[in-house]
Amino acid sequence: MVDAGSTDETLDIARRFDVERILENPLKTGEAGKAVGLRAAEGDLLLSLDSDNVVVGSDWLRRMVEPFADPDVVAAQPLRWDYRRQDHFITRWAALAGVGDPLALYVGNYDHYSYLTDRWTDYPHQAEQREGWLRVEIDPKWVPTIGANGYLVRRGALERVPFDEYFFDIDFAHDLAQLGLNTIALVDVPIRHYFSDSVSRFYLKTRRRVDDFYFFSSVGLRSYPWTSRRKRGAARFVASTLLVVPLLVDIGRGFRRRRDRAWLFHLPACWITLVVYGTGAIRGRLRPRMLDRRGWRQ
Repeated sequence: MVDAGSTDETLDIARRFDVERILENPLKTGEAGKAVGLRAAEGDLLLSLDSDNVVVGSDWLRRMVEPFADPDVVAAQPLRWDYRRQDHFITRWAALAGVGDPLALYVGNYDHYSYLTDRWTDYPHQAEQREGWLRVEIDPKWVPTIGANGYLVRRGALERVPFDEYFFDIDFAHDLAQLGLNTIALVDVPIRHYFSDSVSRFYLKTRRRVDDFYFFSSVGLRSYPWTSRRKRGAARFVASTLLVVPLLVDIGRGFRRRRDRAWLFHLPACWITLVVYGTGAIRGRLRPRMLDRRGWRQ
C-alpha cells in the first residue's frame, strides 16, 4: 500500500490486516503513488487500485487474470462501474454514465460501459466476444482513456514504457499502443468506484483534472494526445451545455434505460465541467500549477 500522508486510521487499519509493505508517497498525488507502488511490485501481473476503488465479488481477480492466457493481451480492466441504489447520487450518475468527466461522453472518449450510449467507447476499435470478456484491439490513433480503476498489466509491457516520479495511466496505455501493444481485455466484471459524495468533491476532482493536466504538460510529462475528433466533440459539449435542451434529451434517454433520479445530476455536472475547464484552460496557459493536495481526500 502506498500512503500519501494519511491523517486518519488508514495506517492502523493496514497493519491490522497484515499489509506486508506500506510505502511512502511524499509527492502526494495518485500518479506519484502509482509510480512508487509499481517500482516496488514484484509480480508478473501488476494491478493498481485507487483509494476510491473496491473490487466486487470473490472471483473478481480470477476473472481479471483469465484473459492473460492469450499471449497478445497486454492489459485488462473491468468493463463497467458497479451500480448500487444505496450509493451517493453522484456516484450513481458516474456508474450509469460510465464516466466521471461528462465531456468524455460527447467526444466519445470513455472506457467503461455507459447506459447513455449502450457502448463502452465511441472510439474505433476491433472487438471479439470471448467467454466472460471482450478481446479488444485498439487503434493506436484512437486510444480511449483506459488505464485506471482496476487496471491489470503485464510487467513486460510496463518495462517497455519508462516512467520516473509520476505514472500517468492513460498516457501509459496510449504509449503502449504506439509500440504495437494494443490488445486489451475488457472483463465483464464491475469495479466499485466511490467517485464523489458531494458537489464540492465533484468540483475539486474536476479542478484537479484540468489543473494537473496543464501543469504536467507544461513540464513535458504528458503524452496523451488531443485529436481533431475530440475538438469537434468538445464543441458539441459546449453547445449542448449552453443550450441545455440537448442535456435534457440525454437525461431522458438515460432515465428510460435505467430509472434513477441520479441522471438529473448530468445537467449540473456538465455546467460545472464547462466552467471549471474553461477557467482552467485560461489559468493553465497563463500560470500552470498543480492543485494543492493539502487536506485532500477521496
